[in-house]
Amino acid sequence: MDVTIAIVGRPNVGKSTLFNRLVGRRLALVDDTPGVTRDRREGEGRLGDLRFRIIDTAGLEEGEEGSLARRMRAQTEQALAGADCVLFLIDARTGITPTDRHFADWLRKQNVPVILVANKAEGRRGLEGAYDAYSLGIGDPVAISAEHGEGFSALYRAIVAAAGERAADLVEKDMAAADERPDSGPEEGDLDYRFAEEEEENRSARPLRLAVVGRPNAGKSTLINRLIGEDRLLTGPEAGLTRDSIAVDWNCAGRAVKLFDTAGLRRRARVTEKLEKLSVADALRAIRFAEVVVLMIDAERGLDRQDIKLASLIAEEGRAVVLALNKWDRVTDRLAVERAVADAIARSLPQLKGIRSVPVSALNGQGTEPLMTAVFEANELWNSRIATPEFNHWLAAVTEAHPPPSVKGRATRMRYGAQIKARPPTFVVFTNHPKAVPPSYLRYLENTLRQDFNLPGVPLRFILKTSKNPYLSKRKTKRRRLAERASRRNR
Repeated sequence: MDVTIAIVGRPNVGKSTLFNRLVGRRLALVDDTPGVTRDRREGEGRLGDLRFRIIDTAGLEEGEEGSLARRMRAQTEQALAGADCVLFLIDARTGITPTDRHFADWLRKQNVPVILVANKAEGRRGLEGAYDAYSLGIGDPVAISAEHGEGFSALYRAIVAAAGERAADLVEKDMAAADERPDSGPEEGDLDYRFAEEEEENRSARPLRLAVVGRPNAGKSTLINRLIGEDRLLTGPEAGLTRDSIAVDWNCAGRAVKLFDTAGLRRRARVTEKLEKLSVADALRAIRFAEVVVLMIDAERGLDRQDIKLASLIAEEGRAVVLALNKWDRVTDRLAVERAVADAIARSLPQLKGIRSVPVSALNGQGTEPLMTAVFEANELWNSRIATPEFNHWLAAVTEAHPPPSVKGRATRMRYGAQIKARPPTFVVFTNHPKAVPPSYLRYLENTLRQDFNLPGVPLRFILKTSKNPYLSKRKTKRRRLAERASRRNR
């Protein structure tokens, strides 16, 4: 996108609601609680035939140096520095506040066109508040209702006027390329994406979708900032700073990567507030549509029950997993920590046997290169394919060495199978007694397959189906012939 537009304003004026309306999907969390948005979020905005990069920012607030409010404002200032136009939102129903006047004076000094937008202007009360916005002295206010989609034709005209010829050029270029641009999957920040089996060249051309998850204050945002080499995400000693999943584009050694920072995931019993529930749902959604997930572990605390639950959830979703033992520079007895993590994985996560754990320090950058190497290796294993003849030779050997339990004196036979998909590797096996095969035997097949084909830490799927009896049709044909002969004799 050639034109970048930033949305700014004090807390709870509807910035995220307008952002979602312009991108056409619910990407940003919206709640009545002030200050929901803390990190800036980017997306592709669409308004009529206009296409632009839109940035949602945290609410403008004054704060002391080093405070959370000051760090949030620094994120907004970074967004403003790269913007070609600013939408300054006010709440038309609340009216003009001293905070609005303060930041209007601040925006007037910036070298960027400002469009004054009076949100929540539906109804008589909203229109009266929109007229009061003239007193700010930064141009004619555009009265809209982001929630109800009103007033966007006036906003269209205001954006075109602010962008000038650049908006006209953008419209022509975008409309000309619209027919030629293929549907290449997800757009910026979009998690509504279904995986499809792709050719190798298509898979390598698409960005690797990497989600970073973990408990609150495990260092997820700090790690992403260290990887990309800039303070893109809000960090600090406070737990729970990140509230919604933020997508960041990055290039690692020539490979495109889309990083997703997520909110910290606590135990379900401790999640009581509505906003935190929304944040958790957004983080779980990021896991569901990622390809590789980095599970951040606080090495000082070790692998606890919540970490094991998260790893198990990631395995159930079928995603490749890499453990990052963060804050490694603070650990004194490193050998004891490594042994404790390995024992916990072997005891509680047998479905992820052989999972890689990489010691890192997100604060000083220690271990980030080995971490990304492990991520790319996990992604390759996650996309592994085994030829059908090779799989059937293996299946015959392992079932002969350790046959499945019989049913009522009749042997259970694993006749043949094949890998039906990757991402994760999924296999179908045809047997005469699919419902009688115990989970322990399936675990035996998974562990043996993982060991024989070198698939450590990769979730595997086995689907059992009833094999067709080749003699059944012959028996039915014979019975039918006997019945016909008996019928002819009776005649």
